[in-house]
Amino acid sequence: MWFLFALLSAVFAALTSILAKIGIGGVNSNLATAIRTMVVVAMAWVMVFLTNAQTGLNEISKKSWIFLILSGLATGASWLCYYKALQMGEASKVVPIDKLSVVFTLVLAFVILHEEFTVKAVIGCLMIGAGTLLMVL
Repeated sequence: MWFLFALLSAVFAALTSILAKIGIGGVNSNLATAIRTMVVVAMAWVMVFLTNAQTGLNEISKKSWIFLILSGLATGASWLCYYKALQMGEASKVVPIDKLSVVFTLVLAFVILHEEFTVKAVIGCLMIGAGTLLMVL
């Protein structure tokens, strides 16, 4: 089931890029990011209340709060940079570079989370990197 959600995430991420590129014309990239973020926040809280997940707020540890906040700051920085890049460049070149996050995530998962870094993962990282170069050059 996780694979289906991951695949849907990729489809929606692709739609996000195309819809954003169309919508960002003539709009300040920071303002566009803020508008998008408000929609995401509203959607997230609707899902929290629909699934009655708000009852878990009191159970979140201090460590989890810190790392969720840091993750939110990283997401915000990513979105601000992404929208600025999308406004300035072609979606067909910005998106592949943005997807280098896969490579960065695999490396960070190995270094920070001590996840296994297999030969298959190294080959995949090299292929993603090479594919990105081919697409943007």
